[in-house]
Amino acid sequence: QKMMLSMQLKHIETLDESIKELDKEIADRMRPFEEALELLDTIPGVNRRNAEEIIAEIGVDMSRFPSAEHLSSWSGMAPGHNESADKRKSGKTRKGNQHLRTTLVQSARSAARQKDTYLASQYRRICSRRGSNRAAVAVGHSILIIAYHILKKKQPYIELGANYFEQRSKDAAIKRALQLLQNAGIEINLENIVA
Repeated sequence: QKMMLSMQLKHIETLDESIKELDKEIADRMRPFEEALELLDTIPGVNRRNAEEIIAEIGVDMSRFPSAEHLSSWSGMAPGHNESADKRKSGKTRKGNQHLRTTLVQSARSAARQKDTYLASQYRRICSRRGSNRAAVAVGHSILIIAYHILKKKQPYIELGANYFEQRSKDAAIKRALQLLQNAGIEINLENIVA
């Protein structure tokens, strides 16, 4: 058992050395893209490693894609739209770049755990209706669209805030809140409330 344990420890040390060598090589190859990496790192949920993977898959020249939707479709992150005779069928995304898709879904799940961000709010809104996996793909799609615009304009991410959706539809939020209170059995007199 001691011999087996020492062999396993030597194997772990060898793997650690290999990982260090690969990290150094990746850092050397990513040095020309340092500005783009720093810009992508401003997106909530996207860390340095995810930014490196995004750049490795799509590059930094966004002129190759006529629009963000084209990039989304190429990567396989665009939702399908299959509707016929007023019947909605599967909205499944098509097969695309699996490495990029995995990176974006990981970033989406990371963004969902952050507080007071637009992406976390978007994740929670979709997750409550459609489930966590579809929410992760939808937020991953949003991250890809954001990355496209960041790389094209060379500007950092601008946070819209967690209450962006409520500000967009303030009246709808008020109606939802009133309906929830009424469903809880609380009577509301709207004449005494000043907006």
